[in-house]
Amino acid sequence: MIKKFGYYIFAAFFSLFRLCPLNKDKVFLVATHDDGPEGNIGLMVEYIKKERAGTKFVYLTKKDGIRKPFSFFFAKAYHMATASVILMDNEFMPMAYTPVSSKAKVVQLWHGTGTIKKFGLDADPPEVRKLARKINKRITHLIVNSEKTKKQYSSAFGIPPERIYITGLPRTDLILDPERMEIMENEFYEQYPALREKRITLYAPTFRDEQAASPELGLDFSGFSLAEEDVVLLRLHPFVSDHFSLDEASYNGKIMDFSHYPGVTTLLRVADCLITDYSSIVFEYALMHKPVLFYAYDLEQFETEGRNFYEDYVSTVPGPVCRDQNTLHEQWMEVMGRSVSQEDFLNENYRYLDGGARKRVFELIFN
Repeated sequence: MIKKFGYYIFAAFFSLFRLCPLNKDKVFLVATHDDGPEGNIGLMVEYIKKERAGTKFVYLTKKDGIRKPFSFFFAKAYHMATASVILMDNEFMPMAYTPVSSKAKVVQLWHGTGTIKKFGLDADPPEVRKLARKINKRITHLIVNSEKTKKQYSSAFGIPPERIYITGLPRTDLILDPERMEIMENEFYEQYPALREKRITLYAPTFRDEQAASPELGLDFSGFSLAEEDVVLLRLHPFVSDHFSLDEASYNGKIMDFSHYPGVTTLLRVADCLITDYSSIVFEYALMHKPVLFYAYDLEQFETEGRNFYEDYVSTVPGPVCRDQNTLHEQWMEVMGRSVSQEDFLNENYRYLDGGARKRVFELIFN
């Protein structure tokens, strides 16, 4: 109830500021999932700055909120109401009550490059779904990678196909830029020189709704035969990472929590192997042609009591599915250091692999 009251206050100020003219050179950024330089929002901002000098950018991040009442209810509402373009990487609940100008473009980039598990209107509880439907009616452009994703997102967002555009996502451009990826890798090792000679496994599980306030790892690495050269980096979903604390000392530096590291793409670059479950992170990692293992210890529960999937999970994911830790450990020992081909998976989930996604999104918005 308190949150909804805050939505109403934001909407009231927004409606007041709607009386002001739109600023054609202002872009409002709802970056509540990833406000870093490697996120979809950050990469689009970088491109727009190069192509459209003089554009003003106003950020709304997860650090903003009612704890900063003047900034949130007054300044952010003003800038959002008067921006000619709104870029988003997440839902923003007050938008359920904000009548965006018909002359403004609301571009949902989202934060996933694809999806395995159901989300949005296909998984949200009824009250959230009701608000999400109102929010998604404001979206003028929903950006996706492929025809397959277009169909899934049409269902998840409740948006007709004619408002969904297959341009590719900005984060894909970053991964397909080898020179820049090498620079990011070198900067990572300058910051963490002790990891330069290590064999890195990235463990990046998705969140479980029922564990949002107290997330569990679901994996005990004490049973892994980690050699001297091995280290495991943990990357929890931003939705739950603030509620988790890892006792790194108890693992003697073999397990390290990188949940708050600012660039997930950098972590994908340095990782020799990815262990995940139902996370969309695999869509980006597949571009690197390195081994990925799927630790689905609660598969039946996730299907029947959790979010479930858009397609058969086992036949969809591009790597071995491991149902228990022993199998996971065996597969991990087998695949580490190998190069794998993900061509079939990539062909199904990407229309473009040319590094031109940002250019297409830019032309869609501004031309």
